[in-house]
Amino acid sequence: MDFTFTEEQQAAVEAAKAVFAGVTPDAVPSPALTPGAVSEDLDRPLWSRLAAADLLGLVLPPEHGGAGLDPVAFCLVLRESARVLARVPLLETGAVAMTIARYADPSTAATLLPRVCRGELVLTAASHGLTGHDPADRAVTAHRDGTTWTLDGLQNAVPWAHGADLVAVPAHTPEGRTALALVPRTHEGVTLADQYSTSGELLAELRLDAVRLDSTEVIETEGAWERLRELLTTGTCALALGLGEAVLTMTSQYTGKREQFGHPVATFQAVAVQTADRYIDLRAMEATLWQAAWRVSTGAAGALPAAGDIAVAKIWASEGVRRVVQTAQHLHGGFGADTDYPLHRYHAWAKQLELSLGPAAAHEEALGDLLAAHPLG
Repeated sequence: MDFTFTEEQQAAVEAAKAVFAGVTPDAVPSPALTPGAVSEDLDRPLWSRLAAADLLGLVLPPEHGGAGLDPVAFCLVLRESARVLARVPLLETGAVAMTIARYADPSTAATLLPRVCRGELVLTAASHGLTGHDPADRAVTAHRDGTTWTLDGLQNAVPWAHGADLVAVPAHTPEGRTALALVPRTHEGVTLADQYSTSGELLAELRLDAVRLDSTEVIETEGAWERLRELLTTGTCALALGLGEAVLTMTSQYTGKREQFGHPVATFQAVAVQTADRYIDLRAMEATLWQAAWRVSTGAAGALPAAGDIAVAKIWASEGVRRVVQTAQHLHGGFGADTDYPLHRYHAWAKQLELSLGPAAAHEEALGDLLAAHPLG
């Protein structure tokens, strides 16, 4: 297994590091001290810098102004964004844009994707459903009459919906298929109600009441929603990895300076063992992430469908990032709860990522179903 990245992928990482270099995790009020959202909007200046660095079109086709790289490069950039808790819908916009490029009508892609590359169009996805436990595509119905679609239903916990221009909404049809609707945030019949994430970000309850869309605004191609969910889940694993690595670095620096009985606490065996265990978690998160991203990027065959590798990656991401931040809090002692210190912000984001698109238990169940359907010889 070769995890060597290409020159283009490494160049994307360097560009991302340059853009995120000036970003700090405490640019907004602490979620622990804020009863509502820490901010009403995404970080627009950062979004503009990402567009100027050509990172918003990184994985989009060159004919639309993109660089034509793959989901592996996308995950590398997401990992860098999580290290500084970048408050931008990079995951959602990139995943939806890749899905549009592959599955939407060419005229729709030609209209939307150049604007995404320029940072003019913000995209997000409604992937939570009603409760987070039921399939997201069952929360909304879609009925077609000629060239017009009518959507009804409700999706909870839609990230960045208040600042997005289009929301990709999976919906089930009377024929039992799943369509992916690109719903304008300000469209007639669309209502947004405030909700708040564990990390203090503004989410939305998205209600659709007889929302009528033209056929060009609905992707009917088989597999579009499944592809979008794969990209979102894999990207969430990349965010968890970047966050976990930043937290472990923070913990190592703290325990190397903090002294007890005249010695740095990092030299104590109990501290060293816990830190080593978390390092192993991160390496497992990394290996399973790149395996999943490689399957998504190449479509390579395996003993299980790519969904199996994605499930394994999300299991490790959910469990691993939780253990990393819990150990970090423990080793920081009371200092870890100080709201003037950024660790509590990482802890809040980690909990959000752990549960996003399903906790470890949900993916363990999905992996079990795949194993039952594809017995390993």
